[in-house]
Amino acid sequence: MKLSDFKVLTFDCYGTLIDWESGMAAALKPLIDKTGRNLTRDEILDAHGRHESAQQAETPAMPYSQLLAVVYARLAGEWSVAINNADAAAYGNSVKDWPAFADTVEALKYLKQHFRLVILSNIDNASFAASNKRLGVEFDAIYTAEDIGSYKPADRNFDHMVSHLAALDIAKADVLHTAESLFHDHAPANKHGLKSCWINRRHEQEGFGATRPPAEMPHVDFQFNSMGEMAAAHRAEKGA
Repeated sequence: MKLSDFKVLTFDCYGTLIDWESGMAAALKPLIDKTGRNLTRDEILDAHGRHESAQQAETPAMPYSQLLAVVYARLAGEWSVAINNADAAAYGNSVKDWPAFADTVEALKYLKQHFRLVILSNIDNASFAASNKRLGVEFDAIYTAEDIGSYKPADRNFDHMVSHLAALDIAKADVLHTAESLFHDHAPANKHGLKSCWINRRHEQEGFGATRPPAEMPHVDFQFNSMGEMAAAHRAEKGA
Protein backbone atom coordinates (compact mmCIF):
# COMPACT_ATOMS: atom_id res chain seq x y z
CA MET A 1 0.00 0.00 0.00
CA LYS A 2 1.28 3.47 -0.94
CA LEU A 3 0.15 7.00 -0.22
CA SER A 4 -0.24 7.51 -3.95
CA ASP A 5 -2.93 4.79 -4.01
CA PHE A 6 -5.36 7.33 -2.56
CA LYS A 7 -7.17 10.27 -4.14
CA VAL A 8 -8.52 12.07 -1.04
CA LEU A 9 -6.95 12.96 2.30
CA THR A 10 -9.46 13.63 5.08
CA PHE A 11 -7.97 15.49 8.02
CA ASP A 12 -8.56 16.06 11.62
CA CYS A 13 -7.43 19.65 12.13
CA TYR A 14 -6.66 20.35 15.80
CA GLY A 15 -3.69 18.34 16.98
CA THR A 16 -2.82 17.34 13.41
CA LEU A 17 -2.56 20.61 11.46
CA ILE A 18 -3.07 23.16 14.23
CA ASP A 19 -0.96 22.89 17.40
CA TRP A 20 -3.91 22.92 19.75
CA GLU A 21 -1.92 21.78 22.78
CA SER A 22 0.39 24.79 22.59
CA GLY A 23 -2.63 27.00 21.93
CA MET A 24 -4.47 25.61 24.94
CA ALA A 25 -1.45 25.89 27.23
CA ALA A 26 -0.91 29.54 26.31
CA ALA A 27 -4.59 30.47 26.68
CA LEU A 28 -4.88 28.64 30.02
CA LYS A 29 -1.77 30.24 31.56
CA PRO A 30 -3.68 33.02 33.40
CA LEU A 31 -5.90 30.38 34.98
CA ILE A 32 -2.98 28.11 35.85
CA ASP A 33 -1.12 31.01 37.45
CA LYS A 34 -4.06 31.49 39.83
CA THR A 35 -4.06 27.87 41.02
CA GLY A 36 -0.86 28.14 43.05
CA ARG A 37 -0.08 24.61 41.87
CA ASN A 38 2.96 23.30 40.06
CA LEU A 39 0.94 21.63 37.33
CA THR A 40 2.87 20.06 34.47
CA ARG A 41 1.82 20.67 30.88
CA ASP A 42 0.69 17.06 30.54
CA GLU A 43 -1.37 17.28 33.75
CA ILE A 44 -3.09 20.37 32.37
CA LEU A 45 -3.75 18.77 28.99
CA ASP A 46 -4.99 15.53 30.52
CA ALA A 47 -7.48 17.42 32.70
CA HIS A 48 -8.60 19.44 29.70
CA GLY A 49 -9.11 16.31 27.60
CA ARG A 50 -11.07 14.63 30.37
CA HIS A 51 -13.45 17.56 30.80
CA GLU A 52 -13.73 18.24 27.08
CA SER A 53 -14.63 14.64 26.23
CA ALA A 54 -17.23 14.51 29.01
CA GLN A 55 -18.78 17.81 27.93
CA GLN A 56 -18.89 16.75 24.27
CA ALA A 57 -20.81 13.62 25.29
CA GLU A 58 -23.20 15.65 27.46
CA THR A 59 -23.86 18.46 24.97
CA PRO A 60 -23.09 17.14 21.46
CA ALA A 61 -24.86 20.02 19.71
CA MET A 62 -23.04 22.78 21.62
CA PRO A 63 -20.67 24.75 19.34
CA TYR A 64 -17.04 24.18 20.22
CA SER A 65 -16.26 27.77 21.26
CA GLN A 66 -19.10 27.61 23.78
CA LEU A 67 -18.04 24.15 24.88
CA LEU A 68 -14.49 25.39 25.51
CA ALA A 69 -15.91 28.07 27.80
CA VAL A 70 -17.68 25.36 29.82
CA VAL A 71 -14.46 23.30 29.93
CA TYR A 72 -12.65 26.36 31.28
CA ALA A 73 -15.23 26.69 34.04
CA ARG A 74 -14.94 22.98 34.84
CA LEU A 75 -11.17 23.25 35.09
CA ALA A 76 -11.48 26.29 37.33
CA GLY A 77 -13.82 24.35 39.58
CA GLU A 78 -11.47 21.37 39.75
CA TRP A 79 -8.57 23.67 40.67
CA SER A 80 -10.66 25.83 43.06
CA VAL A 81 -10.12 29.07 41.13
CA ALA A 82 -12.77 31.79 41.01
CA ILE A 83 -13.50 33.03 37.47
CA ASN A 84 -16.09 35.16 35.71
CA ASN A 85 -18.04 34.62 32.50
CA ALA A 86 -15.71 36.90 30.55
CA ASP A 87 -12.71 34.71 31.45
CA ALA A 88 -14.52 31.61 30.22
CA ALA A 89 -15.74 33.30 27.03
CA ALA A 90 -12.24 34.55 26.24
CA TYR A 91 -10.91 31.02 26.46
CA GLY A 92 -13.74 29.81 24.24
CA ASN A 93 -12.68 32.34 21.62
CA SER A 94 -8.97 31.50 21.84
CA VAL A 95 -8.98 28.98 18.97
CA LYS A 96 -8.25 31.78 16.49
CA ASP A 97 -4.91 32.28 18.24
CA TRP A 98 -3.82 28.63 18.18
CA PRO A 99 -0.82 28.27 15.83
CA ALA A 100 -0.32 25.89 12.94
CA PHE A 101 2.52 23.40 13.31
CA ALA A 102 5.65 24.67 11.57
CA ASP A 103 5.49 22.01 8.84
CA THR A 104 1.75 22.18 8.16
CA VAL A 105 1.43 24.87 5.50
CA GLU A 106 4.23 23.66 3.23
CA ALA A 107 3.02 20.06 3.50
CA LEU A 108 -0.59 20.96 2.69
CA LYS A 109 0.44 23.05 -0.31
CA TYR A 110 2.39 20.09 -1.67
CA LEU A 111 -0.33 17.53 -0.95
CA LYS A 112 -2.98 19.78 -2.52
CA GLN A 113 -1.22 19.21 -5.86
CA HIS A 114 -1.86 15.47 -5.63
CA PHE A 115 -5.01 14.93 -3.52
CA ARG A 116 -8.37 16.41 -2.74
CA LEU A 117 -8.23 17.69 0.83
CA VAL A 118 -11.13 17.45 3.29
CA ILE A 119 -11.59 18.51 6.93
CA LEU A 120 -13.52 16.46 9.52
CA SER A 121 -13.19 18.41 12.76
CA ASN A 122 -14.69 18.80 16.22
CA ILE A 123 -14.99 22.54 15.70
CA ASP A 124 -17.47 25.32 15.10
CA ASN A 125 -17.52 27.08 11.75
CA ALA A 126 -16.34 30.50 12.91
CA SER A 127 -13.36 29.07 14.77
CA PHE A 128 -12.33 26.95 11.81
CA ALA A 129 -12.61 29.92 9.45
CA ALA A 130 -10.02 31.70 11.62
CA SER A 131 -7.75 28.65 11.72
CA ASN A 132 -8.11 28.10 7.99
CA LYS A 133 -6.38 31.42 7.36
CA ARG A 134 -3.29 29.88 8.96
CA LEU A 135 -3.37 26.74 6.82
CA GLY A 136 -2.75 28.26 3.42
CA VAL A 137 -4.91 25.99 1.23
CA GLU A 138 -8.50 25.77 0.05
CA PHE A 139 -10.11 22.55 1.24
CA ASP A 140 -12.40 20.65 -1.10
CA ALA A 141 -14.91 19.99 1.68
CA ILE A 142 -15.24 20.94 5.35
CA TYR A 143 -17.36 18.94 7.79
CA THR A 144 -17.60 20.38 11.29
CA ALA A 145 -19.16 19.23 14.53
CA GLU A 146 -21.37 22.30 14.39
CA ASP A 147 -22.83 21.23 11.04
CA ILE A 148 -23.11 17.56 12.00
CA GLY A 149 -24.51 18.05 15.50
CA SER A 150 -22.12 15.72 17.32
CA TYR A 151 -18.47 15.28 18.16
CA LYS A 152 -15.99 12.63 17.08
CA PRO A 153 -15.60 9.76 17.84
CA ALA A 154 -19.38 9.52 17.34
CA ASP A 155 -20.48 7.33 14.42
CA ARG A 156 -22.62 10.20 13.17
CA ASN A 157 -19.57 12.28 12.23
CA PHE A 158 -17.97 9.57 10.12
CA ASP A 159 -21.31 8.53 8.59
CA HIS A 160 -21.82 12.17 7.60
CA MET A 161 -18.42 12.44 5.98
CA VAL A 162 -18.62 9.12 4.15
CA SER A 163 -22.11 9.83 2.80
CA HIS A 164 -21.20 13.34 1.66
CA LEU A 165 -18.05 12.10 -0.03
CA ALA A 166 -20.06 9.38 -1.76
CA ALA A 167 -22.32 12.11 -3.16
CA LEU A 168 -19.14 13.55 -4.69
CA ASP A 169 -18.39 10.12 -6.23
CA ILE A 170 -15.59 9.49 -3.73
CA ALA A 171 -15.44 5.90 -2.51
CA LYS A 172 -14.05 4.78 0.85
CA ALA A 173 -11.22 3.02 -0.93
CA ASP A 174 -10.03 6.37 -2.29
CA VAL A 175 -9.87 8.00 1.17
CA LEU A 176 -6.98 8.11 3.64
CA HIS A 177 -8.06 9.55 6.99
CA THR A 178 -5.13 11.51 8.42
CA ALA A 179 -5.08 12.45 12.09
CA GLU A 180 -3.19 12.57 15.37
CA SER A 181 -5.87 11.36 17.78
CA LEU A 182 -6.20 7.60 18.17
CA PHE A 183 -9.35 8.14 20.25
CA HIS A 184 -11.21 10.69 18.10
CA ASP A 185 -10.11 9.52 14.66
CA HIS A 186 -8.26 6.25 14.18
CA ALA A 187 -10.52 4.03 16.27
CA PRO A 188 -13.69 5.24 14.47
CA ALA A 189 -11.89 5.18 11.11
CA ASN A 190 -11.25 1.47 11.72
CA LYS A 191 -14.90 0.95 12.59
CA HIS A 192 -16.04 2.71 9.41
CA GLY A 193 -13.70 0.83 7.09
CA LEU A 194 -11.39 3.75 6.31
CA LYS A 195 -7.64 3.46 5.83
CA SER A 196 -5.77 5.82 8.10
CA CYS A 197 -2.50 7.68 8.54
CA TRP A 198 -1.31 8.51 12.06
CA ILE A 199 0.48 11.84 12.41
CA ASN A 200 2.12 11.05 15.74
CA ARG A 201 2.82 14.58 16.90
CA ARG A 202 3.47 13.38 20.46
CA HIS A 203 6.09 10.79 19.48
CA GLU A 204 8.64 12.28 21.88
CA GLN A 205 6.18 12.54 24.77
CA GLU A 206 4.38 10.09 27.00
CA GLY A 207 0.61 9.87 27.32
CA PHE A 208 -2.15 11.19 25.11
CA GLY A 209 -2.05 14.91 25.87
CA ALA A 210 -5.40 16.62 25.31
CA THR A 211 -7.07 13.52 23.88
CA ARG A 212 -8.40 10.51 25.73
CA PRO A 213 -6.69 7.12 25.47
CA PRO A 214 -8.36 4.70 23.05
CA ALA A 215 -10.05 1.63 24.49
CA GLU A 216 -7.53 -0.41 22.52
CA MET A 217 -4.80 0.45 20.05
CA PRO A 218 -6.43 0.92 16.63
CA HIS A 219 -4.82 -0.22 13.40
CA VAL A 220 -3.09 2.46 11.35
CA ASP A 221 -1.93 1.97 7.77
CA PHE A 222 0.74 4.68 7.76
CA GLN A 223 2.57 6.49 10.54
CA PHE A 224 4.62 9.69 10.40
CA ASN A 225 5.80 12.09 13.09
CA SER A 226 4.72 15.18 11.16
CA MET A 227 2.90 16.38 8.08
CA GLY A 228 6.31 17.24 6.67
CA GLU A 229 7.34 13.59 6.89
CA MET A 230 4.13 12.54 5.17
CA ALA A 231 4.71 14.94 2.27
CA ALA A 232 8.35 13.78 1.99
CA ALA A 233 7.21 10.14 1.83
CA HIS A 234 4.82 10.96 -1.00
CA ARG A 235 7.59 12.81 -2.86
CA ALA A 236 9.79 9.74 -2.50
CA GLU A 237 7.06 7.52 -3.93
CA LYS A 238 6.75 9.84 -6.92
CA GLY A 239 10.53 9.97 -7.36
CA ALA A 240 10.52 13.74 -6.90
